[in-house]
Amino acid sequence: MSPELIRRARADDVDAIARVFRRSFSTLLFLPTLHTPEEEREHLRRVVNEQEVWVAERGSRVVGFTALDGDIGTFLYVDPEVHGSGVGSALLEQVMRARPDGFRFWAFQENANARAFYERRGCRTLEFTDGRGNEERTPDVLYEWRPETAGDS
Repeated sequence: MSPELIRRARADDVDAIARVFRRSFSTLLFLPTLHTPEEEREHLRRVVNEQEVWVAERGSRVVGFTALDGDIGTFLYVDPEVHGSGVGSALLEQVMRARPDGFRFWAFQENANARAFYERRGCRTLEFTDGRGNEERTPDVLYEWRPETAGDS
């Protein structure tokens, strides 16, 4: 069951976005917790103000969000309660519509579920790193989606 609505985020969505982020991020047990909920909320407030952010809603509840900074995807998080229900797919499709020529984004190498999700949807790996370039110091992988490669999966 897909979300009922995907729309641009507003300033008053920040608390709901922060809750989705915290709930989803906390399932990634291989990652260190580096920030307090208040620090995360303040960071996400800046993201909503400075980037293109969309939220997925069911009823009046935000159940996922995604963000783009230029042609770089910076966030795609879904509330764990609705994993596997089409929310992530709908958000990724929104990003594909917003960047029809393609975009790039990072994922953690150890996040096998996310990586399988992206690869099933035509995203290709470009680079694997040892994590020195991210705040968590955790190995990651750079992905790219381009319309000409999406059908090759």
